[in-house]
Amino acid sequence: MPTRTARTAWDGGLQDGSGQVELTSSGLGTFDVSFPKRASDDGGGATNPEELVGAAHSACYAMSLAGQLGAAGATPQAMEIKAEVTLGADPEGGFKLTGITLTVRAEVEGIDEAGFAEAAQAAKVGCPISKALTGVEITLDAALVTA
Repeated sequence: MPTRTARTAWDGGLQDGSGQVELTSSGLGTFDVSFPKRASDDGGGATNPEELVGAAHSACYAMSLAGQLGAAGATPQAMEIKAEVTLGADPEGGFKLTGITLTVRAEVEGIDEAGFAEAAQAAKVGCPISKALTGVEITLDAALVTA
């Protein structure tokens, strides 16, 4: 499997500094980052590590779930996956990810609610990003929807 690369260029200290995260492998974009914006409620028009983890997790989970559903003989028509990544205080000092909530709404042919729930849970466990984040509590809210 290929290796993917991102890089960050940073100038200054934590509170007065800022940087740019570049999606180097794909070349799809460069995004501003700063700690004060990271800590703000609205993000201040910049991305942050938690949002990038959420993007990675939701995309990885979507692929994992599509694979699980296919293996169960079901056909996904449409899926929406949201990953909410929470940053909080670390009792040992500093900060840490304190939780991730995956919310899934999917329109799928050929599977019932119980089969979907089983596939959704297996996708959570099998997703490589979930595996990388084993130190973070990951909760799942998955449901079938009809068109």
